[in-house]
Amino acid sequence: MRGPIMLFAAWALHDAEEALTFPATTDYIADLTGIDAVRMSTKQSVAAIGVVGAGLAAAGIRGVRTGGASRFYRASVAGLEAHVFTHLLSAVAARRYTAGVITALPIMWPGAAYARRELAVLGRPLTAGDWARGAPTMGAVAVAAHVLV
Repeated sequence: MRGPIMLFAAWALHDAEEALTFPATTDYIADLTGIDAVRMSTKQSVAAIGVVGAGLAAAGIRGVRTGGASRFYRASVAGLEAHVFTHLLSAVAARRYTAGVITALPIMWPGAAYARRELAVLGRPLTAGDWARGAPTMGAVAVAAHVLV
């Protein structure tokens, strides 16, 4: 299975952009909402991304060990593919650059799509349940990472 590796590689490249730009986006959100707790430094951003990376690596390992049957891996694939569109929507809503939007379409989407297509070739296409679990799974991983740091 190459899907977990492709997914992780795409995520790593995409999140390199996020690591460098997330603090500016959180400053913008804090200024807009008045909620200073959302601000993150570059150091905090990098640490949070590292925690998410550990979770994604665990999902990929489960995916390989189960031949794509792992619910955690499948939800991660679906969640990361859907995450591409959250980046686009956030930039449209803010009417400005937001962290991750530059690499969402050209890097993250092809990586997630590769993993999704591989699952289909293996006879394990993503189901409606996988898509339904995707956003909550990846959202929980991201929120947990940000709370930890």
